[in-house]
Amino acid sequence: MADRALRGMTIGSKSMESEDNVEFAAHQNITFVCDLGHVTVIPMAIEADIPPTWECSECGNQALLRGGDEPEAEEPKKTPRTHWDMLLERRTEEELKELLNERLEMLRSGESYRQSF
Repeated sequence: MADRALRGMTIGSKSMESEDNVEFAAHQNITFVCDLGHVTVIPMAIEADIPPTWECSECGNQALLRGGDEPEAEEPKKTPRTHWDMLLERRTEEELKELLNERLEMLRSGESYRQSF
């Protein structure tokens, strides 16, 4: 039965043309080295812009171009404001403690439950 089964070919997976008389693009091997000493070699076209850094294929750290200049240090990013920071811009801690005590007292007395109906 297996001998008589039709065999299909996935469309687009393989080219039906041969590689005879095909000129490949000129390329060069670019070497990047990470802090742990892992070497990553990437083939790139000669006319391609070569990045100063690349992700290490072994550890995922930033790898630097071998023989290249050190990349410029990035400016430290501004830390995002948290909800607490924004709240403290509007109220002092004493006001917040007072509001908390009022709300806790309302919850304990059941007043907030009766107001909702």
